[in-house]
Amino acid sequence: MIIAKNDEDKRSRIWKRTTIISSVLIVVIAVYLLTKMFTANPLEGRWESEDGAVVLEMRSNGVLFMDALELSDEGNASVRMGYVLDKDEKTISIHADDEEFERLSEKSGGQYTKEELESAVSFVATTFNYSVDNSQLTLTEREYGEQIIFMRK
Repeated sequence: MIIAKNDEDKRSRIWKRTTIISSVLIVVIAVYLLTKMFTANPLEGRWESEDGAVVLEMRSNGVLFMDALELSDEGNASVRMGYVLDKDEKTISIHADDEEFERLSEKSGGQYTKEELESAVSFVATTFNYSVDNSQLTLTEREYGEQIIFMRK
């Protein structure tokens, strides 16, 4: 035999080490996958509205970038917003920052104003119930029940 040159005791120790290492590796991978599956943010990623007018990019650190495509003819205005996700209640609260609006309006060089930015993001700056089905995100406004549907991009 190639392994341990016919020494049964050495082969036995090698086999025990191999099974212990592989068992530990399997447990570590299982724990990693379970934590990713149950603690990951289900809304993280890029979402495009059905009509293509709005793109949301949600990141895991509570930051959301909304691309308001109707604001600019040449490109788009990416507005940084914050959000709070409650996975137990299946709600997301999106909030905007006035300082971000001022910064973007100054950066645009008069292309759009603070008020235009505020009105463009006003429909998403509230609390929604969310539902994710395959690659479709449905945001239902809690007060009036209006729905916004996004597709994963």
